[in-house]
This record gives sequence, structure tokens and C-alpha cells, in this order.
Amino acid sequence: LQYMRSVGQARMHWLGIEEGHHGLSHEPDNNAEAVEKLTKINEWFCGELAYLVKTLAETPEPGADGNMLDHTLIVWLNELGKGNSHTLDNVPFVLIGGEKSTGFRMGRHLTLEGKQPHNRLWLSVAQSMGHGIDQFGMEQFCVDGPLDLA
Repeated sequence: LQYMRSVGQARMHWLGIEEGHHGLSHEPDNNAEAVEKLTKINEWFCGELAYLVKTLAETPEPGADGNMLDHTLIVWLNELGKGNSHTLDNVPFVLIGGEKSTGFRMGRHLTLEGKQPHNRLWLSVAQSMGHGIDQFGMEQFCVDGPLDLA
């Protein structure tokens, strides 16, 4: 599910924000007004995610034990660590649900040491879903194998 393309200039008038989201993301860190508006936008996205999670958690999984969230893995992310510098450092990934189907232990925060390629996360996800691959994308980014998320 993607709400907009990364360089889109969505204007979130219902939040009282007239500027384009992408333009706001390129404002300097010391622009308090832009930070406030970006926070408001991110809170809105978080609310949409919470609605999806709640709906899945309240929906029984037909023919299986538990609810739909137990058998779904949601990966919420931003493609950059910081929009105004286009850094790939500290890119946040949030994984929700899927404990029964993926074996990933949820309800915790992980800070990985050094610069870890996101390919390792995608390799972990693929393997947890039964794909017997040993790399995701370029081999050089998977030499350390999947992340230990159990």
C-alpha cells in the first residue's frame, strides 16, 4: 500500500497543510514550522496504519487459528533516513503482526550495529515466508545472510 509516490507533491488540505509533502521534507532541520507540519503528516499516516492494524486484529482468520493480523506482515517504512539530505542512514522499518506466520518476535525495538543493508531485512522476510533464496538483490548486500528476527 503506497499513499503517494516518493517525489509526489501531495497537499494534505484536510490537515490544514497547503505545502506539498515532498517540498516540506526538504526544508532544513531548523525550520520549526516545516518540522511541525511533517510531524502532523506522519501522525496522520500513523493513524491510517493503526486503523489497518486494528481492523486486521479484529477480523478472524477463516480456517486458521487467530486473526488476520496474526497471519499478515506489515512493513512500514520511509525510503530515506532524512528527506532533506537523502541519507540512507538510519532508515526506520516498522514490522507489525505476522508472529504466527513469520516467526518474527514483535513488540520490541532493534538498533542494528553499523550500516546494515536493507536487503538483509527483505531476505529475512522472504525466507520467513518459505522462499528458499540466499540473497535479495545484489549478492554483496546479503553476505551476512538474513537478520535474526526470531
